Amino acid sequence: MSISGRLRNLGAQAPSWGLTPVPGDMRRLSGLDLAVLWGDLSVGILVLAAGALLVPALGLPQATLAIVVGSALGCVPLALVGIAGAREGVPGMVLFRPILGIRGSWIPSVMNLIQLVGWTALELWAMARVANGVSKDTFGFDAYPVWLVGIALLCTVLALGGPVLVVRKWLERFGVYVVAAVGVWLTWRLLAVVDLSGVWAQQGKGGWPTFALGIDLVIAMPVSWLPLVADYNRFAEGRRPSAVGTFFGFFLGNTWFFALGAMLVLVAEASPDAQGIGAAITTLAGGVFLLLVLLVVESDEAFANIYSSAISLQNLFPRVSQPALILSVAGVGTLLAAFLSMDAYEYFLLLIGSVFVPLFGVFVARYFFLGDGGFERDALFTPGGAYWFRGGFRWLSMLPWLVGFIVYQWSVPTGPGWWTGAVESVAGAVGLPSPLFGSALGASIPSFAAAFGLSLALGALSRMRAATTLRRG
Repeated sequence: MSISGRLRNLGAQAPSWGLTPVPGDMRRLSGLDLAVLWGDLSVGILVLAAGALLVPALGLPQATLAIVVGSALGCVPLALVGIAGAREGVPGMVLFRPILGIRGSWIPSVMNLIQLVGWTALELWAMARVANGVSKDTFGFDAYPVWLVGIALLCTVLALGGPVLVVRKWLERFGVYVVAAVGVWLTWRLLAVVDLSGVWAQQGKGGWPTFALGIDLVIAMPVSWLPLVADYNRFAEGRRPSAVGTFFGFFLGNTWFFALGAMLVLVAEASPDAQGIGAAITTLAGGVFLLLVLLVVESDEAFANIYSSAISLQNLFPRVSQPALILSVAGVGTLLAAFLSMDAYEYFLLLIGSVFVPLFGVFVARYFFLGDGGFERDALFTPGGAYWFRGGFRWLSMLPWLVGFIVYQWSVPTGPGWWTGAVESVAGAVGLPSPLFGSALGASIPSFAAAFGLSLALGALSRMRAATTLRRG
């Protein structure tokens, strides 16, 4: 078969695969494939902007340590969920059916859909704004709506192609080389104009974020991909390549580009937003270069958000075709991008963490420690079956998730003023100090620990009761 024929065949299979386990002959992604995918998904303009948020409140030594620690802590659960996805062969939202119940899995599906549509809009907004700024300054062409629609169409086409096609035919043949060249070029240009020892010696100015909150901010980036990782790793050749490729690919890219974002603020005096980062890169490397980088580096993030939004929707509406869902998500994301701003970007990241950090504490406890791994495949899709529990919900897992969310918000109240004020008022009304430990531990670690520990305790108690009932019977 010709190359074009193989490409059409591959594209016809992978993207149309919905919720059921992926068969063995379609599990083709090696550890290197997944390292390329997750390394590429870990970098981009918005990652640079997130890195820029760490400074100058933190000095470069503290920011670097926060980046390394946060990336490592965030990539461990990413790799663990990758193992589960490779083992079970199902997307992320289906992995939650034995953990939360079939209907219970709808809750993270809705929350994941909200964050993915938000990420889609952010990615399209950032790409279109930066591209329009470059084209206006370089070519005198000022047309944000044109750039927005064109970029949205490109990302939608990639999403319709699916993960196997994008990794094998796009990233490995072209995209990864551009990403590597971008990182090397920006790093070299920054080091060429900076007195590194002088920048390293600069003290942080204090304020937001503190060191612990900086770690939370870094953790939030890999955590935002946790609901998506199984959507792609279900096509992995095996569990080991899934875990190794995912961890090291994302860790290296996330660490590198977070650090570059911090350096752009300290050296190039960029403002901590997409347009400020884009302007700094334009000064260092040139507008046409930035435009090429933008379209290649950022398009895969938008593709992943659109594709996984469709997968989450399929968990709610399994009879609707995947292409129709992809087109719908892309359309909504494009409309939102037309009215978006970056004012609350950091709050968006931390709110993602408050929902998904404790959820994956529950998942890790139940899947890896309480023996919920190795699913009954038919029961995953059978109302009234083994994973129906009580009315489709597994309340024993819902409680630790809720407690973990409360601990996160108690540790670092996050969101608009009315919400943070309410959290502090409730804590004061029941006589609790707010925030917990003065936010010295951040929020991610206490939240994960609370959800994980309570899940283990409730699981052990449930087994003890079952054993007692069996003996009495």
